[in-house]
Amino acid sequence: MQMRFDGQLGFPGGFVDRRYWSLEDGLNRVLGLGLGCVRLTEADYLCSHLTEGPHRVVAHFYARQLTLEELHTIEISAVHSRDHGMEVMGMVRVPLYTQKDRMGGLPNFLGNSFVGTAKFQLLFALKILNMVPEEKLAEAVAATQKPKKPPIDHGTGAM
Repeated sequence: MQMRFDGQLGFPGGFVDRRYWSLEDGLNRVLGLGLGCVRLTEADYLCSHLTEGPHRVVAHFYARQLTLEELHTIEISAVHSRDHGMEVMGMVRVPLYTQKDRMGGLPNFLGNSFVGTAKFQLLFALKILNMVPEEKLAEAVAATQKPKKPPIDHGTGAM
């Protein structure tokens, strides 16, 4: 994922004018500007989601398995992209584990702010691609929905 200029997490991508580009051609053009070294095809398509609101947008989600070497190449390319430091602040790896305290790792990560459909897309991909066992994914989501404990007021103690 990427940390965006507005502090929200999202996936690389952009708008595609279907009058001039197929979805994959437009996506690869945008990815070429931001990552420079990965090409997606129709076979990498996972799902689409319509965002409601004043600006209705259809978010198409693609996923591709990478080797660790390919991931390193993308991370290095991203730092040197045209948008780095302006629209995108950097790549972020999603923790695919939960620590013993049941909050560290994926549950804490899911507590971040996500743009548009990015959180839905992330959870969908983790489930459908079997990247996190379904029961662990459900536990991580449930942990983010629990109310946080109020802070302890240390100022009331005797001096």
